[in-house]
Amino acid sequence: MEQCMTALKRILGDLAASPAAAGLDRSLSCTLPDLDQVVRGRLARGSVHELRAEPVDQSLEKADIRLTMTSDDLLSLTDGRLSFAPAWASGKVKLEAGLRDMLRLRKML
Repeated sequence: MEQCMTALKRILGDLAASPAAAGLDRSLSCTLPDLDQVVRGRLARGSVHELRAEPVDQSLEKADIRLTMTSDDLLSLTDGRLSFAPAWASGKVKLEAGLRDMLRLRKML
């Protein structure tokens, strides 16, 4: 789980630093079904805040931006073995968000 938290901080930090993310303030989550964990946080002010992991069955709130992937795919995204667009297109990575957020995320990814 420690490796996944480090990987998420890196990916989400890069995302938050994108010029397209300016002024964005959204809750986010990343579900890691193989670890039975959800990592929650907030994307705001050009960085990621309050990242915390919790068991899937204790997760009640629905984030504005939701990712789902295995821990192996998350680590592959950070070390360059997997690119986001093909992973999303093949279903390895799921991304759910409102239409406005999806349009903004498209520019950031």
